[in-house]
Amino acid sequence: MVKLKSAVVALLAASAIAGASDSGVYSFRAQRSLDNGKFAKGYNQLERALLASRKEADLLSESRVLIAMAQIRTMSLDLDFADSLLSVVHEDVLDPSTQVQYTKVKVALLNTRAKYKDAATICNKVSDKDLKNADETAQAAFYGECAVAYAAVGSDRAEEALKMAGKRSDKKGGFYAFTAARMADLSGKGEADSLYRVAEEKSIKANKPYNTATILYYRSLLKSTPKKEAAELKARCRNAFELMGLPNNSKRCAE
Repeated sequence: MVKLKSAVVALLAASAIAGASDSGVYSFRAQRSLDNGKFAKGYNQLERALLASRKEADLLSESRVLIAMAQIRTMSLDLDFADSLLSVVHEDVLDPSTQVQYTKVKVALLNTRAKYKDAATICNKVSDKDLKNADETAQAAFYGECAVAYAAVGSDRAEEALKMAGKRSDKKGGFYAFTAARMADLSGKGEADSLYRVAEEKSIKANKPYNTATILYYRSLLKSTPKKEAAELKARCRNAFELMGLPNNSKRCAE
């Protein structure tokens, strides 16, 4: 979350390298919108980037945009839509970093659906050789998602994956703290709340409203959270997502 580019931003930065192209221009604009938490605007710009990439017959740019769109749909809990976007990615043209990002989004989608065993299976199939050829941003995002999947299924690979994610990002940042918190939560460990609080503080300081609202949601579900506090956390979560224009997330906070 903090000090680590999101997988979406990394993908769009790669797509925008050829800045003279229409798809690169729209990807750059989408990147800026997403950085500012403007999901609807960013997604609309991605749709334009997708059309432009198809006009340009650039399969790699098209695939990067599709992966970025799928990640946003996963974040906004439009999971079937996210799945459909991933199904049309041209996997045969992906470079190493984009391939790892593609796999990361697949794992994230499964984690969001609580299909942790399937997610861990995908993680196990990715070789060290595949990962070392990807940039550190892609590697960190991948290891973070896999650490969560491994923790959920009780795999002894969870801590190593967290360690690898930490090596490729800032251990003091919110990304690492949030990943550690999710692992503790899914493993039923008591330090989950304290870790969530650290991640929340860093997320607020970094002005990452989506991340902050997500943390509030998970904190509200902890058994250790008093009922009154849980209700307050859900109200904050619901309001934040509603103002971000993410109705599925807001609805989940109200449940």
